[in-house]
Amino acid sequence: MRQRSSRGSERGEQRGERGGGRERGAERSEQRYVYGVNPVLESLRAHAERVERLFVTEGQLAAKAAAEIFSRARDAGIRVERVPRERLAAMADGGVHQGVVAELRGFEYAELEDLLEAAGKSGRPALLVVLDGIQDPHNFGAIIRSAHAMGAHGVVIAKDRAVPVTGVVAKASAGAVEHCPIARVVNLSRALEELKEAGVWIAAADPHSNQPLWSARLDGPLALVVGAEGAGVRQGVLEHCDFRLGIPMLGQVGSLNASVSAAILLYEAARQRGTSRSVAGS
Repeated sequence: MRQRSSRGSERGEQRGERGGGRERGAERSEQRYVYGVNPVLESLRAHAERVERLFVTEGQLAAKAAAEIFSRARDAGIRVERVPRERLAAMADGGVHQGVVAELRGFEYAELEDLLEAAGKSGRPALLVVLDGIQDPHNFGAIIRSAHAMGAHGVVIAKDRAVPVTGVVAKASAGAVEHCPIARVVNLSRALEELKEAGVWIAAADPHSNQPLWSARLDGPLALVVGAEGAGVRQGVLEHCDFRLGIPMLGQVGSLNASVSAAILLYEAARQRGTSRSVAGS
């Protein structure tokens, strides 16, 4: 991939005003519940200060997990309450809670600039995932998990027509939501233009594209745009993308699940960058 010249430094002062449509400063969602062993543990490991309370049910929490959860809660001064499993089920909206639920402060969204700064500090070319209209929390969580696993510097979502970070998203991400920065912007198209100004190339997942993903160079500063299942990336957003990538398929089904598409694109980008550190399952 050829290098795009960056004009980001010229516009740095303006980004505080425009930054995808909002002023500088962390945006926080309402208080939320995170459930399941891995999501709760990752919350405690990464941001124990955001955990208000823990709720557990006797006999359901595995001994090894319980030992670390209670130890970290004690060290952080977090109150632990033992409650009936029916109450946990209600907090988790019927999800698989594995005997533990954490009450957290609202999720703190990052700024678009934060993701670019993280890329700069990493010493690796920027790799971002931009989601257009993803409303299924399981898809969203799975994409966050893949993004973190493949070395992406963050995920960008729109404020409207998109699912926010919820307990279901955290569960589907297996706790990766606590480690992968997520920026929420007012105007997705404007955010893409700001990424271009910062030297980032924009590639959209498009099932109608004749360019297979492996024929494109994905080793430079890159943002991968993935749309909702069925609808895909909206035309207005596609117009702000530099190129479109297709995932060749042999079967009769015309498209893939959004989270699967994102994972395939991310893996190819990681493969070209040589950033793989371990083999899954090893």
